[in-house]
Amino acid sequence: MHRVEGLPGESAPVGLTLALGRLRTLGVTGLRVALPAPGHPLGLSGPPEFNARALEAEEAVVCHGAAFGLVPEVYEAGPEGDVHAEVVWHVLPVRQAPPADVPSLGEAERELAEALREATEVLSKLDVAGSGPVAEAAIDAYRARAERGREVLAPGYPPRAVRVLELAQRVGLLVSLAYGNGHGGAVSSAEMRARTEALRPVERTARRAQVAAYNAYVEERERGAR
Repeated sequence: MHRVEGLPGESAPVGLTLALGRLRTLGVTGLRVALPAPGHPLGLSGPPEFNARALEAEEAVVCHGAAFGLVPEVYEAGPEGDVHAEVVWHVLPVRQAPPADVPSLGEAERELAEALREATEVLSKLDVAGSGPVAEAAIDAYRARAERGREVLAPGYPPRAVRVLELAQRVGLLVSLAYGNGHGGAVSSAEMRARTEALRPVERTARRAQVAAYNAYVEERERGAR
């Protein structure tokens, strides 16, 4: 269940459908995704109070057309296997400015290809990439999901955005598998450090590309309006 709290003119949380309609009447014409991480305020524009909440959640939505942002807070209750989840979206003021560090789709595609190539080369030399049956099963599951549901974005997005998002999600999966596999084949502290240094920029590039893909529809509309 999703609820939106702090909407202007509403004294209590409201449902998502009502909230989106209300935001539209307040001037919102689109929504941008932000995926910030410590030291990397990706997709954020300030002020500091909003950035801090978004960094804590590691995700946020920034409205286009009106100075609002939404930060999710997830509540879970119940035993394992029967967990009830509720998401409360907190509406906060934001600064109307270009979002931080979001590349164009073309830049994102080039950066992904380059980062993946460089990281693969480094990890192969060190023989410390994530591997094994757990990693292989996760990759197989990802491929199966990708084949079942090819529509990773809503209709209306440019084909390049779909291509960039699919690649970014695949790269993100590989990075998470590598991190989740401990230190892989690394045995020395130097190898472990080299492995982490190879993965970090790839993970950052994948997040930047995801934001570029998700926000492509709003960006194209904005360019067309100029």
